[in-house]
Amino acid sequence: MADSPKPGALAGIRVIDVSRILGGPYCGQILGDHGADVLKVEPPQGDDTRAWGPPFQNGVASYYMGLNRNKLGTQLDLASECGQSVLLGLLEGADVLIENFKTGTLEKWGLGYEALAQRFPRLIHCRVSGFGADGPLGGLAGYDAAVQALTGIMSVNGEVGGEPLRVGLPVVDLVTGLNAALGVLLALQERERSGRGQFVEASLFDCGLSLLHPHAANWFADGQKPKLTGNAHPNIYPYDAFATHTVPIFLAVGNDRQFELLCRHLGTPELAQDERFVRTYSRSQHRAALRQRLETELSRHDGAALAEALMQIGVPCAPILTVDAALQHPHTAHREMVVRIGDNYTGVASPIKLSRTPATYRHAPPVELSGS
Repeated sequence: MADSPKPGALAGIRVIDVSRILGGPYCGQILGDHGADVLKVEPPQGDDTRAWGPPFQNGVASYYMGLNRNKLGTQLDLASECGQSVLLGLLEGADVLIENFKTGTLEKWGLGYEALAQRFPRLIHCRVSGFGADGPLGGLAGYDAAVQALTGIMSVNGEVGGEPLRVGLPVVDLVTGLNAALGVLLALQERERSGRGQFVEASLFDCGLSLLHPHAANWFADGQKPKLTGNAHPNIYPYDAFATHTVPIFLAVGNDRQFELLCRHLGTPELAQDERFVRTYSRSQHRAALRQRLETELSRHDGAALAEALMQIGVPCAPILTVDAALQHPHTAHREMVVRIGDNYTGVASPIKLSRTPATYRHAPPVELSGS
């Protein structure tokens, strides 16, 4: 890391992050990575994720460490008048407030959006919630896995004939944090015209539904309930995992030209001329027969070498790597996607690449917090 990094795209933006768990803190980390000054305000007992381990680093769970870099830290009891008074002081001159309190909590304390907007008209108030404030589920708490279940994500994730499965990472929480950060940026842009802040909300429920492509689009079109398809894509084929002589690979063939290249490389150009497989839609319709043919051909190949060769000729393909192998891949290093801060922090870098104002990594997560 350079001694004097260039100011980030959000340099000069002050963020007060009083959120906990994942979506809100991830939003704050995104803003911090790109230059915003972020103060993470935790309750006296700390963010719940400090205890979400093992593993732990210096007594703090790695889960917390992965969501809270580029922030300074403090502790406040916002249920107390003293804590509320300190927060109001912190909001003087702040640009963004990130919170994920249960609906009604801040309002009970006199810190809801309407009250804060009157006092700080330029403040952008960002709330990450489970279900929004009203409606049949309004105000209820939401956790990633439960929202995956409720929004249909689990129903399309799992092996054919098996049981619905949770996606193996907190995809709803993460996309909610991303949408919250996007909402903040939109509000900052609009403030340049109006001079006024506004309320930004990203709910897990809404964001879970937004992830349903192409299953939602398919259902809107034909009314057929989406089914479990395992690794296979519901619309196109071969877009699936396959065994080889060595490691398994994933083929992601999206058009007729890619399929022709695949068949030619495998030494079976006749497959691309078979009337069952000659067009994208027909390959999807006859996927069982195509899979059987491909399995026979792929069983003769080394998976890693084949994947590399196919990528080189324009056929999307990859070996199915473990997490440790992916993080140690040469391209991961080339893209500078692992970042280190000091001696005790290693994390996944920002995937957002800006040419003049790139992300910077200035502060390790606030393990030790100051109290107020």
